[in-house]
Amino acid sequence: MRGAGAWAPLCLLLAAARPSRLQPPERPVFTCGGILTGESGFIGSEGFPGVYPPNSKCTWKITVPEGKVVVLNFRFIDLESDNLCRYDFVDVYNGHANGQRIGRFCGTFRPGALVSSGNKMMVQMISDANTAGNGFMAMFSAAEPNERGDQYCGGRLERPSGSFKTPNWPDRDYPAGVTCVWHIIAPKNQLIELKFEKFDVERDNYCRYDYVAVFNGGEVNDAKRIGKYCGDSPPAPIVSEKNELLIQFLSDLSLTADGFIGHYKFRPKKLPTTTAVPVTTTFPVTVGLKPTVALCQQKCKRTGTLESNYCSSNFVLAGTVITTVTRGGSLHATVSIINIYKEGNLAIQQAGKNMSAKVIVVCKQCPLLRRGLNYIIMGQVGEDGRGKIMPNSFIMMFKTKNQKLLNVLKNKQC
Repeated sequence: MRGAGAWAPLCLLLAAARPSRLQPPERPVFTCGGILTGESGFIGSEGFPGVYPPNSKCTWKITVPEGKVVVLNFRFIDLESDNLCRYDFVDVYNGHANGQRIGRFCGTFRPGALVSSGNKMMVQMISDANTAGNGFMAMFSAAEPNERGDQYCGGRLERPSGSFKTPNWPDRDYPAGVTCVWHIIAPKNQLIELKFEKFDVERDNYCRYDYVAVFNGGEVNDAKRIGKYCGDSPPAPIVSEKNELLIQFLSDLSLTADGFIGHYKFRPKKLPTTTAVPVTTTFPVTVGLKPTVALCQQKCKRTGTLESNYCSSNFVLAGTVITTVTRGGSLHATVSIINIYKEGNLAIQQAGKNMSAKVIVVCKQCPLLRRGLNYIIMGQVGEDGRGKIMPNSFIMMFKTKNQKLLNVLKNKQC
């Protein structure tokens, strides 16, 4: 339920969005998308401040004068809430076509200023058939590209090595209400290695308020998220899958902290080596592990028990498979964690109250994971922090009665 008190700030926002006249002004009409040019202006969801319509896709293309950048400030946002923004959401992109996505937002979280790298920005809102809210309203303005105030940070990094840091570092705490996006691009034949030297971001068990998120590729994409971090412990070093990484930092409008400084460098890809598969219960795991005909044509079977497989596995968890995508002969899955018994180097992601992990079934149907079902999953962990499931990895359906035995194994020394 949304309280009636929410309308008071809406009235103030609407007053700011329309010109002052001697006669009572008319309420501005926000339509689904549009082309906007000039030094500044407002955009809003269709029918704002009324409830936005279902099953819609609206696109706003913003252009400011040449030589300047677009700064977008959300004044109000109220969309269907979801930890991963899967249903109703607003996407913000650099450029007008095939641009880099620099943010996806839903619920009532109001991000800080979003800054494009050029004079064009695209905003797109999508709604599904169900729950709706009052939508959003945002103001865009033109700014000088090198303007560096408290609210501006981020950028495109293409040198072989460099650093990135929160605004105000190291003199004082980072400001509230900030969104920063750093896009690191290496040559095609190189990877990116990322390390945080100092790290202090508002602590929360689920990193709901202030956080740093790191993504493979050039856009904010939950399917490619390596991790989400907060607190005062620096994340472990990160190596990209390919030649692009995106680092996103968000702070909400309340508590702040010291912030962070991180460093990156390019490094050459390691050439894959061919080795004979040892006769053991586990397989060697590398970042570039690919399915082979010999591997994936063998009979898919599981041997042993929970006890016999526990110690030989890098990670052990119980969870629900929430997404599955087939890529290059392998199955990439996201598992919402019910309980984790052995974490190893598995990258655990947090969104709201939910924890999840990414796993790759190297041979996509061996063993078989189905979306929506609960499993006990044991496997190895690649250098990228993702779980690697081989044909002989131990997987079984999860039942409540398994928890007692898994808790016993968790407390035993392997």
